[in-house]
Amino acid sequence: MRISVTRLGAADEAAIEQAYQVGAAQVAADMPDFPPFCRRRFMTLLRQPMPGNEPIHLLARVDGEPAGLLMLDLPQLDNTDNASAELVVHPAYRRRGVGRALYEHGVAVLRERGRRRVSAMSQAHLPGQPDRPSPGSAFALSVGAVDALPDVRRRLDTARLDQAHLDALLAEARGRATGYEVLFWRGDTPDELIADVAYLDGRLLVDAPMGDLAWEPEQVDAERVRATEQVLEARGRRRYHAGVRHTASGRLVAWTLLDLGAAADWHAYQQITIVDPDHRGHRLGLLAKIENLRHLLAHEPAVRAIDTWNAASNDHMIAINERLGFRVLDQWSNWQLSL
Repeated sequence: MRISVTRLGAADEAAIEQAYQVGAAQVAADMPDFPPFCRRRFMTLLRQPMPGNEPIHLLARVDGEPAGLLMLDLPQLDNTDNASAELVVHPAYRRRGVGRALYEHGVAVLRERGRRRVSAMSQAHLPGQPDRPSPGSAFALSVGAVDALPDVRRRLDTARLDQAHLDALLAEARGRATGYEVLFWRGDTPDELIADVAYLDGRLLVDAPMGDLAWEPEQVDAERVRATEQVLEARGRRRYHAGVRHTASGRLVAWTLLDLGAAADWHAYQQITIVDPDHRGHRLGLLAKIENLRHLLAHEPAVRAIDTWNAASNDHMIAINERLGFRVLDQWSNWQLSL
């Protein structure tokens, strides 16, 4: 048996298709409740990276057959000692050294680029088997990575939404949010809001629990927001936003985002929810999330499931999500490895 590892080129259509099939097989086997592996997103990953990021993709073959994929992201604007990774082995080729070969190649690349740490995310346990570590967990432990930030995934079943309960929560939030107004938009951020969105986006790694992950806050400006939006549009992400504006100052002081991928119309992700620290205590996060949930469902009636991840220690956001009806699905790990 011969294992070879080569770097994927953006113009190598045959290799890209092989890599896509590896990813699709892994998602189908390990994450059956997720949408199918999105072809459009994957193709864009190779050809249109996020701003301030250098992607490196490595494809492993066993005797010429595609068997594994390692996707590395190397930040260029901040966190320049760090990298993030996603390592995938085709279910048919596990326990043959494919993951180890990709890992060794990846570590060599990262050391050459001066990176000191790499992080990756995985399910903590096999689906439906909370006592059995997932393949990702087992591999991460075998190479000496540590779980630097335990996460929990929760799902909202939209068919079981209690609209009367949401009405009551919304009335509660509005009662505390005097002097604020809710704004909605889809897709790209309006020009008059982009500076405030950039500020709020940049606060995420300041305000959210990060555990032992050694990631510094990102420097986000309007130009970076616009460049990110271009990439998300290319990936086919349908984005629904709600923001809360402070009427006296005219500033957007809270913002939340829900989005869908191109591979499935039944599934959405609850992304960022952030409130300016100077405006906390007015139920603005709850207000924005309820309003945006209804905003999404008004335009995407096929959505049946919405997933969100929270650090296990993020009691405040977990409490909001559970009041809305999100329920625990599984545990995840944010692994960190020092190089």
